[in-house]
Amino acid sequence: MQRRCDRNRKRSKRRAIYCPIHGCYIDSVSQKYKMFADKAGQLQQRGMSRRNALMLIANQTAVPIEGEWLEAFWCQECQQTKWYYVRQGGDRTYQISLAPAELWQQVAGVIDPHGNPSVGEFTRRQAKMLTHNSIRYFNCVGQYT
Repeated sequence: MQRRCDRNRKRSKRRAIYCPIHGCYIDSVSQKYKMFADKAGQLQQRGMSRRNALMLIANQTAVPIEGEWLEAFWCQECQQTKWYYVRQGGDRTYQISLAPAELWQQVAGVIDPHGNPSVGEFTRRQAKMLTHNSIRYFNCVGQYT
């Protein structure tokens, strides 16, 4: 007969991600924002040859990067949430560092804080309006005869 503690060992274990300042366990408070590369140099930095990186970028607009993402964590000691760049190593090990601003341009699923450059200023301004009166800017007043 199997003991209960032996059966529970099959459960997934907590990710061993610790605060770089205090060394205490930190809790995830966001989803994982996966990284992607859109330039050959980004793939070369991760060990890919120049030729293969150029060919991959030419065939695909963006290449997903495995084992790297941005995620927000809460530290009990710091009493604050911080965004970290997480790299997963082998055997459930993780390296974390504070997420620099330039990495946000390589993350999938994040809204650009500067907005879509193809959207006009009028459309951007109207999208920010929260009142029901904003519809009047689009209505045509009067009839044409």
